[in-house]
Amino acid sequence: MTDFLSDWYLWAKALHVISVIAWMAGLFYLPRLYVYHVESVVSGSPTDVMFQTMERRLLRGIMAPAMIATWIFGLCLVLTPGIVDWSMIWPWTKAASVLAMTWFHQWLGLRRKDFLLGNNQVTGRQFRLMNEVPTLLLLVIVFSVIVKF
Repeated sequence: MTDFLSDWYLWAKALHVISVIAWMAGLFYLPRLYVYHVESVVSGSPTDVMFQTMERRLLRGIMAPAMIATWIFGLCLVLTPGIVDWSMIWPWTKAASVLAMTWFHQWLGLRRKDFLLGNNQVTGRQFRLMNEVPTLLLLVIVFSVIVKF
C-alpha cells in the first residue's frame, strides 16, 4: 500500500489542493448566504424557500463532497511514507485546524436546519463574525504546512 501511496503522491497532493479550494469556497460563501437570509428574508416566503434551496445545494452538493475528498486525499498524504514528521509541531497544528474546520462545517449544517425549521436564533452580525473562522484556520493551516512552524 505504501508503494502505491508513494507512486501516486503528486496526484493525491493535487487532488487534495483542489478539494480544499472547493471546500473553502463553500465555507466562505455559506455564512454570507446566512447573513443575507437572516437580514433580508421573511420566514416562509418564496425568497426563504429559494435561500434554503441555495444553502442546501451548496452544503450537500459542493461542500460535503469537497470536505470528504479533502479528508481522503489528506489522509493519503499523511500515510505516504516520509511526508509527515510527527515529531514537529506543524502536523499537529494543521490537524487541529482541520478538525476545527470540520466542526465549523458541521455547525453551518446545523444552522441550515435551523432555517429549515424556522427557528434560527443567530443574527447577521454573529454570522459575519463566524465567517472569519475559516479565514483564521486557513492561515494556521497554510503557515503550518509551508513554513512548518
